Amino acid sequence: MTALISRDELKAAIEAGTVTVVDALGGAYYEQQHLPGAVALVEGEVTARAAELLPDRDAAIVTYCSNPACGNSEAVARRLSALGYTDVRKYREGIQDWVEAGLPVETGLPAERAGA
Repeated sequence: MTALISRDELKAAIEAGTVTVVDALGGAYYEQQHLPGAVALVEGEVTARAAELLPDRDAAIVTYCSNPACGNSEAVARRLSALGYTDVRKYREGIQDWVEAGLPVETGLPAERAGA
């Protein structure tokens, strides 16, 4: 199982700019709301897009999805680890917990994909 990160640890890492956050829901869920700075990467796209989105295999990466019942974040984390990423953790509580705590979210597509 992937190592976990707490909401407070993740918030601090995002604020410090020391982590890349991966939204494992993607699609319309990502557009509706995602953690600040998160990149969308679903399990089926990990092999094809990980190197482009996450070029540093030793960087801190945190995956998340909707809540503890959602398995997407674990699936993406495992695929990344299998590809040689060395510092992958999971925010098990997901965006539901983040929003319920009143923390900020972003909406829409990332700038590089908005015109695509």
